Amino acid sequence: MKWLNKQTVSEHLTMQATIDTIEALLHLQAAHPNWVKAPERLVIETFTEDDKNSTGSHLSMPSTIYDGKREFSAVKLVTICPDNPSRNLPTTTAIITVSDNANGEILAVMDGVYITQVRTAALSGVATKYMAKADCQSAAVVGCGGMAYEQLNAVLTVRPDIQIVRLWNRNINGAEAFKTRFAKEYAQWNVELIVCEELSAAIKDADIINVATRAESGLFNKAQIKPDAHINAVGAYQPSMKEISNDIIASSKLVVVDDLLGSRHEAGDLIQAHDAKDCAWTWDALSGDLQSLVTGELKEKTSSESDKGITLFKSVGAASFDAAVAIYMMQLAQKKNLGTVLF
Repeated sequence: MKWLNKQTVSEHLTMQATIDTIEALLHLQAAHPNWVKAPERLVIETFTEDDKNSTGSHLSMPSTIYDGKREFSAVKLVTICPDNPSRNLPTTTAIITVSDNANGEILAVMDGVYITQVRTAALSGVATKYMAKADCQSAAVVGCGGMAYEQLNAVLTVRPDIQIVRLWNRNINGAEAFKTRFAKEYAQWNVELIVCEELSAAIKDADIINVATRAESGLFNKAQIKPDAHINAVGAYQPSMKEISNDIIASSKLVVVDDLLGSRHEAGDLIQAHDAKDCAWTWDALSGDLQSLVTGELKEKTSSESDKGITLFKSVGAASFDAAVAIYMMQLAQKKNLGTVLF
């Protein structure tokens, strides 16, 4: 069994490889639905009866994937500690185990935080590849937290012609820090990064808008964005949260989710739009999921450049995505002899 720490994973897991892995998983799942299994995640609230710690959560996310030759199990264990920033610690910690189902051997244990960030971003990259117009020139980052770096990296991977990226964060210092770090650590992208004090200035000319916040109400409306903008929404991961307004959801040409079952329980934007009496959008209007997008079921809806309209991708995550990327990382570690042998 090997231990792959965050440094090892981050040095060797590329965004393009992650996007390719996610697409391969979706094709595999479409061709052989029973080869990929991922039950609904188990979520346990923590410190619900303690007044000294904020309520957090612990998540267990198992999945099995059979590739036609071998079957693997991967389990991601996540603990979310809302008080950790005050302790100068990350809010989320995670590890992933990968096992060989033929004999039960644990092949690898690895850092799960970076894999979560990269696979979440890769989902947006896949969605952007198929949903955003081909000639995108500008993007906006709404919410400049830890998830946003790889989100932008993914978008630039599939739309490398983007020249301008505007940044907005509730605390402008967060946007400034994002600009400095991204320019340094993602120097392969020759883009102009512009910090905006007002959200409206950041999004008004954006061809692609990445949104990753903990907002509880829509951050902007249809009139504030381009009529053919593509939106990647990865925040609002609880029913009580919302970052995309109802008028955008209702008027979108395409609304696509990464996971059909998970979105019904966790996609706060869509749940609230469906429940709102003054919103015309319901779950029946959902265009489809990422699998149908990649395999071509939604091709006719996405291929018409003349039929302009807003496109929206909503991500909540699923254990199968983590599993596919973790298995790829385990196999890469075996091939390149990466990590530390534990036993």
